[in-house]
Amino acid sequence: MAQGRAVPHARTQRLESEIQRVLAELLARGLKDPRIGNVTITAVSAAGDLGHVRVFFTPFASRHPPAEVCRALNHAAGYLRGELGRRLSLRYAPRLEFVHDESVEGAARLTRLIDRAVADDRAGGDDRAEDASALTPSRAERPRR
Repeated sequence: MAQGRAVPHARTQRLESEIQRVLAELLARGLKDPRIGNVTITAVSAAGDLGHVRVFFTPFASRHPPAEVCRALNHAAGYLRGELGRRLSLRYAPRLEFVHDESVEGAARLTRLIDRAVADDRAGGDDRAEDASALTPSRAERPRR
């Protein structure tokens, strides 16, 4: 019985990766909307019944804010859904919902914070080393055991 449950999950994952591949190709070549520009599909998440798919994207070098790019993609979702169904030979093409993926910006923000903290540590590292040596008793001051 457990194997029967694994098969639909594997099919869902396979379909998600195919949807991601086809949508990336369609967005690179098939849409004329200038609001979309360069968009990278970062992830695809399908519902269990494959009737609804969430497509996570990140715009690169776009002149338009991510919210406007999202509106443009959701406006083109009907066309993309039809093309997706044709290219993947699906009887029922899933409804597409585009969501701006903020994880890339979050990762960049964390990297900047870490870099800043490391730079602060290096800049103040000499002072802290002197402070730490002042707190640590010298060998002569340590009690013998």
